[in-house]
Amino acid sequence: MSDTVESVIVAIDGPSGTGKSSTSKAVAAKLGLSYLDTGAQYRAITWWMLTNGVDTEDPAAIASAAGKPVIVSGTDPNHPTITVDGLDAAGPIRTQEVTSQVSAVSAVPEVRTLITGLQRSIAAAATGGIVVEGRDIGTTVLPDADLKVFLTASPEARAARRSGEVKGSDVAATREALIKRDAADSSRKTSPLAKAGDAVEVDTTELTLQQVIECVVTLVEEKRAAG
Repeated sequence: MSDTVESVIVAIDGPSGTGKSSTSKAVAAKLGLSYLDTGAQYRAITWWMLTNGVDTEDPAAIASAAGKPVIVSGTDPNHPTITVDGLDAAGPIRTQEVTSQVSAVSAVPEVRTLITGLQRSIAAAATGGIVVEGRDIGTTVLPDADLKVFLTASPEARAARRSGEVKGSDVAATREALIKRDAADSSRKTSPLAKAGDAVEVDTTELTLQQVIECVVTLVEEKRAAG
């Protein structure tokens, strides 16, 4: 097999709670590809804004500060890392405070331009291929990806999964938060959450994580064989 067949760029998009991260990491690990969680990068810049006293309700303040933090993403699917200004940010970016502010920060065009550029450079540097997961990868970040997958699931299924991840959380409240986040991400002017026209949609509502992983691995292998 030649290197050109081996190297494949896979874009996996979809809203929260569809199994996107777990699927993307497992597919990358199984196929020997790099992995990038783009949502973590938006969380990282949001965490930096909050830590440095930037008003996350003020798009102009966010825009002027956007270029300051240095965000570095490790792309090993078995041990993905993210640092901000050299500090390990993997834990802090998952707090409720960051979760509640990330849509607002992500919607600022200057933030998206910067992070999109970072994501493209990481994908270009992944000589063996990469799985990139997010909300606008197939439409905006990597429109020429070899394979685009859009994961969906019912709000109920997504809330149940997300509540399972967050100890002591209320499923109904989680469902409301997910729907609100979807609305914010889908309606923003810059790079909204959207399914690319050439993406394969996979509804994960009735599927186990293992079934979703197998489905995506099969899609990648078919794409490689066709290439």
